[in-house]
Amino acid sequence: MTPLPRLKAFSALLLFALSWLAVPAWAEQGVEIRIGAAHFPPYTVRPEQGAERGLLAQLAEALNALQQDYRFVLVPTSIPRRFGDFQQGRTDMAIFENPQWGWQQIPHQAVDMGLEDAEIFVARQQPGRDQHYFDELRGKRLALFNGYHYAFAHFNSDPRQLVETYSATLTYSHDSNLFMVQRGRAEIALVTRSFFSDFLVRNPGSRDQLMASERVDQVYHHYALLRPGAPISGATFASLLRRLRDNGELLRIFTPYRISVAAPGD
Repeated sequence: MTPLPRLKAFSALLLFALSWLAVPAWAEQGVEIRIGAAHFPPYTVRPEQGAERGLLAQLAEALNALQQDYRFVLVPTSIPRRFGDFQQGRTDMAIFENPQWGWQQIPHQAVDMGLEDAEIFVARQQPGRDQHYFDELRGKRLALFNGYHYAFAHFNSDPRQLVETYSATLTYSHDSNLFMVQRGRAEIALVTRSFFSDFLVRNPGSRDQLMASERVDQVYHHYALLRPGAPISGATFASLLRRLRDNGELLRIFTPYRISVAAPGD
């Protein structure tokens, strides 16, 4: 073989090797799936601050470790802004949602995640106070999270309505709401069972000062909502969740927060 053909053959082999090496680096990243991350502790904690904390971040990490076809990333949004981000294609998915929470007119595909939490009432412990204290809410000062949809208020999140009807104080901190109750500045706060469990771990001195209701305001049966045209189908995402359920990852992530894990439909 003359030097010129030998050089051409070497060049072709070099280009082939470089192109082969480039494929795995690209493939390992997978197709990007953008999940809207709105502050909803303990599921998502202050995503706008850049620190990926909370159960959503743990779930995304588990999904990424499970496979290489998709790469799940969190995109900071807010409770009211998440609808627009979803419709405009800034996010592909909304997770830990319920189709009743304002999504009725927005095209989406719902995937049952098989996860359940509950919204409960919390009051200050006092002598003679029992579960009947939670029977009537009117006339009591409520501490609520601004923008949330509560069943007792017929899912009406209008701040003025909540203030006028329920003497509500609206904040952006569940911690603050519980401390307001503990210090007597509000009489009842509403938080998820998962958040209250985490709050007592972080504030053990509150165990003897706060009383949780047996009454449930609403059961959070969590869904993932996918926008039309998302890079992943509902069936594929459901399959990934099933694999995480089968290998115990969902139990590892959610049971410490008293969030039940079951196969959809059970």
